Amino acid sequence: MQGMQSPIMVMNTNTKRETGRTAQLNNIAAAKAVADIIRTTLGPRSMLKMILDASGGIVLTNDGNAILREIDVTHPAAKSMIELSRTQDEEVGDGTTSVIILAGEILHLSQPFLEKDIHPTVIVRAYMKALDAAVKIIDSLAFPIDVDDRQQLMNIVNSCIGTKYTSRFGPLMAELALEAVLCVAVDNGDGTKEVDIKKYAKVEKIAGGSIDDCRVLKGVMMNKDVVAPGRMQRRIENPRVMLLDCPLEYKKGENQTNVEITKEEDWAVLLKMEEDWIQGVCAQIASLKPDIVVTEKGLSDLATHYLCKAGITALRRVRKTDNNRIARATGASIVHRVEELKEEDIGTGAGLFKVEKLGEEYFSFFVDCKEPKACSIILRGASRDVLNEVERNLQDAMGVARNVVHDPRLLPGGGAVEMAVSRAISEEALKIEGVEQWPFKAIGQALEVIPRTLAQNCGANVIRTLTKLRAKHAEWTAESTGGKACTFGIDGDKGTIVDMKELGVWEAYAVKVQSIKTAVESAAMLLRIDDIVSGLSQKGGPGAAAGTGTGVAPQQDDEEDPPEKLGE
Repeated sequence: MQGMQSPIMVMNTNTKRETGRTAQLNNIAAAKAVADIIRTTLGPRSMLKMILDASGGIVLTNDGNAILREIDVTHPAAKSMIELSRTQDEEVGDGTTSVIILAGEILHLSQPFLEKDIHPTVIVRAYMKALDAAVKIIDSLAFPIDVDDRQQLMNIVNSCIGTKYTSRFGPLMAELALEAVLCVAVDNGDGTKEVDIKKYAKVEKIAGGSIDDCRVLKGVMMNKDVVAPGRMQRRIENPRVMLLDCPLEYKKGENQTNVEITKEEDWAVLLKMEEDWIQGVCAQIASLKPDIVVTEKGLSDLATHYLCKAGITALRRVRKTDNNRIARATGASIVHRVEELKEEDIGTGAGLFKVEKLGEEYFSFFVDCKEPKACSIILRGASRDVLNEVERNLQDAMGVARNVVHDPRLLPGGGAVEMAVSRAISEEALKIEGVEQWPFKAIGQALEVIPRTLAQNCGANVIRTLTKLRAKHAEWTAESTGGKACTFGIDGDKGTIVDMKELGVWEAYAVKVQSIKTAVESAAMLLRIDDIVSGLSQKGGPGAAAGTGTGVAPQQDDEEDPPEKLGE
């Protein structure tokens, strides 16, 4: 297009296009802007962010993923960065803030290389070599733990919660998370364990009471009362539980049904048949002598009457997820047709069924189960905002506990791993010839952002603390202390340099490796972008063009059509 002839316009005139160096530098600026938003939320002395969400509610949190999920950005590279924290949250549950800060720092350190005209492909190749080297170094630092040693598991979960809002409540949250994960863990028989906290560990938030009232039930609770409160029992010990997912009421026609009746007596016969059918179904249920019947569908008044006469307690319109949890906790099977009920479908694993009033509502409990394998976690707190933050922290803690059960390896926390990897990569870089040496070394420098940010957030003298920590790691190898890895890092509360083994701050291997891998790979992906085309029709004047800003944008330019324009 730069030749002697006039340029040929291939794209729509409204299309905005950034190419080459401009696109790369804009991507780096956008990634840095996103990283700066949540930089202050890292570590035990982290600050909270207050965000007003789209529906007018308030989000108060220092969870990286929760913050970035709520903000609306226009720049495509910034959107890609935000996606990282979501991936990290889904994959391992913790380290969402670290991954964004790390990716932002790697891109920031890539800028000088681009300005020196080093090709992005060369930079990316060096980054991938450095990532492989980093993972090998982390493997050598990791050491296994005994999953049955509760105290060691508590230390890991505590170091995850130590950076969160709930750390002020002592070890309570860590105990809840650990108890819930160990409750739902199932041994697959081949040495591996399945831990499905999403399906089988339900969090129930009930406003009121104090945080100390939070507990994990050895069983299941749900927001339901019995169908006929005055006539059905609300407390049954060692109940026989029957689970159904069919309606206990007369079936309606699939669509409109017309019945023509010539005699008046036939109408009475029709009604009698309906009643007889319901009576027959209830008799079939009663023949197995259950104490509680739980159904996912409806339960008619007549069926309620027959069940009451048989002394059976009933719950109706229970969620499918709740029904699955009850099945797992009590050992019952969910049956789809009453005709197929057998004795082995009855669950006898629960020690107690009771209905209690918490706050304003009634809750049903199936507790004291012999081998629950499903649990409910009750969270109590002063307000909705506090409860939401406690739940987010609990999910992170359960994610960490799950990772340790899956892969029982530990790493020292407090930036010790990052510092050790940084030093090892700097040494390794000397063996590499050519231009790749510099980007390789840059990954080591980028990892120092974690201890640096920890020192910054607790108000320590950053340069002095980091220099001391570097010196400590450098001396350690010089002394060659019996081949042990250096576990010195920064105490995020006091800003001093301490041995993480003595302080008892540990991190799960899976979280650390995942965050470094995700950060390096995403930075490599963003560096390889040399052309950004935003083909949206621009609205709201020149300032509203997508892909020009670097940070948060209040306007929603990336909508297809605003609702008010659709009618034009």
